[in-house]
Amino acid sequence: MNPQVSNADATQQMPPEAFLTNLAFGAMMTQALYVAAKLGIADLLKDKPRSITELAAATDTHEGALYRVMRSLASVGVFAETDSKVFSLTPYAEPLRSDAPSSMRSGAIFMGEEWHWRVWSDMLYSVRTGKTAWGHVHGAEVFDYFEANREQAEIFNGAMTDMSAGTAPVVVEAYDFSNFKTIADIAGGHGYLLAQILKATPYLNGILFDMPQVIEGAGASLEKEDVANRVEKVAGSFFESVPSGADAYIMKHIIHDWDDARCVKILSNIHAAMSDGGKVLIVETVVPEGNAPHYSKLLDLEMLVSPGGAERTPEEYRALLAAAGFILTRIVPTKSPFSIIEAVKAGKQ
Repeated sequence: MNPQVSNADATQQMPPEAFLTNLAFGAMMTQALYVAAKLGIADLLKDKPRSITELAAATDTHEGALYRVMRSLASVGVFAETDSKVFSLTPYAEPLRSDAPSSMRSGAIFMGEEWHWRVWSDMLYSVRTGKTAWGHVHGAEVFDYFEANREQAEIFNGAMTDMSAGTAPVVVEAYDFSNFKTIADIAGGHGYLLAQILKATPYLNGILFDMPQVIEGAGASLEKEDVANRVEKVAGSFFESVPSGADAYIMKHIIHDWDDARCVKILSNIHAAMSDGGKVLIVETVVPEGNAPHYSKLLDLEMLVSPGGAERTPEEYRALLAAAGFILTRIVPTKSPFSIIEAVKAGKQ
């Protein structure tokens, strides 16, 4: 396809029936990616191309069936059939390696797991009711479900870690953290983003805040990143309070998990803890106006069916922040679909 042709023009050039068929069969590609990721195919192809016979033997799968999956992925540029039934990596397959710098293997597995897939299949329930399909399918809301199902939680956490690994570098590149003395990462997991910010800003100290069971496992990660001596670990719930003493509060992929009322509660607790000259930094996708394709519009559907939150437009963020006593000062784009939404206390800009 000519790269100068817009998505809208390309759609118009394709017969409507063929266009809709491609969309309807998108679920097949999600499952094909899941199969390849779950089986570790990209890891097996890391050093050299391999025949389908070798791949099937290494993964204990049916050779003919695996070939059909690999052929479908190769048809869209994920893997390449370089000889008859011999496959190699392509640039689009590299992120499926478990050791890739910006690995998406865990994310592809998460999207295709049966317990997640069933939630997507119940989207009509969310549309009819405005409630989460996750709760309808599993009888528990998403974070309660993961608390009770540790194996599934590990898969989810792996997917979130992959996302952090890809997002942190572009956040650090896009935003100047050097004017702060202490930054608090709210619901910061094991502190990967916080560690990257501290490594890029030598005189900055950090506070890592998350639930007790998460904070318990953060020490090794902070030690590995060589920032443990600059981080204070604090356990708690952001629905109750957050640590004071920071002049910047950052949250990555947190606000989009929650409805407006609970977001205002989280932000209000940050407002109460933050100094008058401080800033709150929200790392999320921002939904653009118009009909152009954008990652945020699909991620928003995941928020609809799973946690019950939302991706938001600039004006929706402005209103949300105002309800908690903040003024949106700017939205800083990154070299990714994510932006940094910056806000200060009302009257303090």
